[in-house]
Amino acid sequence: MTGLISLSSAPVIIAEASQATRMRFLEFFAANIRNLNTRRAYARAAGDFLNWCFGHGVRDLGDIAPLHVAGWVEELGQSLSAPTVKLRLAAVRNLFDWLVVGQIIPFNPASSVRGPAHSARTGRTPVLEAEEARALLDAIDISTEAGLRDRALIGLMVYSFARVGAALAMKREDVFVQGRRHWLRLHEKGGKRHEMPCHHQLEEYLLAYIETCKLVEPKAPLFRTISRETKRLSETPLSQPDAHAMVRRRAKAAGIATRIGNHSFRATGITTYLKNGGTLENAAAMANHSSTRTTQIYDRRRDEISLAEVERVRI
Repeated sequence: MTGLISLSSAPVIIAEASQATRMRFLEFFAANIRNLNTRRAYARAAGDFLNWCFGHGVRDLGDIAPLHVAGWVEELGQSLSAPTVKLRLAAVRNLFDWLVVGQIIPFNPASSVRGPAHSARTGRTPVLEAEEARALLDAIDISTEAGLRDRALIGLMVYSFARVGAALAMKREDVFVQGRRHWLRLHEKGGKRHEMPCHHQLEEYLLAYIETCKLVEPKAPLFRTISRETKRLSETPLSQPDAHAMVRRRAKAAGIATRIGNHSFRATGITTYLKNGGTLENAAAMANHSSTRTTQIYDRRRDEISLAEVERVRI
């Protein structure tokens, strides 16, 4: 029903519950969560917790107590990072809030359970130096449609600070002309539409890709998979896992040892922009961040300062 979870794949505690409970559980994912990535993450967390409870003798939702939630969180902390544990606890807490409002259970057993302490001033996403990003883009063979697509996609994430989800959601019409310049229209999380002018280098990449591959249908996906048979662009949108595999493959071919992912280019673009004299406020606006505090997490200029100071230790 949700595309991610159904009664056939639901945890045993849910599958054996009343009809009202089963429907309320499915509605949490189908009606309450609109973002596909959030829905996927919450479904994984809810399934993991409820299966854990079943494995520890719990057979009914009403029997789940704060002690069960605390035990599960403690066990997760032995193998997962603090941010991941906090995310999964938030998923379970929101699920039980939904069940309480629906009068399925009398109280939320997760509301009083505290997650692990965590504070981050910078992100953990691997970032490329400007020279490495340049080398990666230049190493891509653009004699093929796949090469043109990959250069355009990576360039888009670097030069516009676009999230990979927003980039892959773009249609051909989302690259448009306004005031004699090309602009980008990004569909961000929460249904937000973000428009910004296109960097001249990115404009070159996008136009080469669009014109060579003859992408003319306005509503067609901008970034698509490559057909195994024809080695040409298909009509199927490129997925995030496919984009991640492509990025790793391109980085390896360019001799880049850093284990980068899709999100690395957003951090790379923001850090490079700030190094070149850009302001934090403008970086936040370009990245469509509601707060500069979020943008600061992507700013890795501190890494260079730390490395320089470490090298002062001379023996």
